[in-house]
Amino acid sequence: MTLDLDGPEPLYEQIAAILAARIADGTYPPRRRVPSEAGIVEEFGVSRPTARAAVQLLVERGLVVTVRGKGSFVVDEPPQA
Repeated sequence: MTLDLDGPEPLYEQIAAILAARIADGTYPPRRRVPSEAGIVEEFGVSRPTARAAVQLLVERGLVVTVRGKGSFVVDEPPQA
């Protein structure tokens, strides 16, 4: 999956979808960290607010939990798509 810079979906939604797919396929297993905002900025070439919005969307969808000072982690049992 790659970002569609000219597509109708906001970049943060596209990034969240890519990260959610990685959670689903086991790239990021339960109880393990997902990329930090800085990591997302570096990998996808987006702004920090965009990276933050992508992580927040994953939190809202119940896929990750954010631990202050530690990062964002995949939940024990991600909801099935």
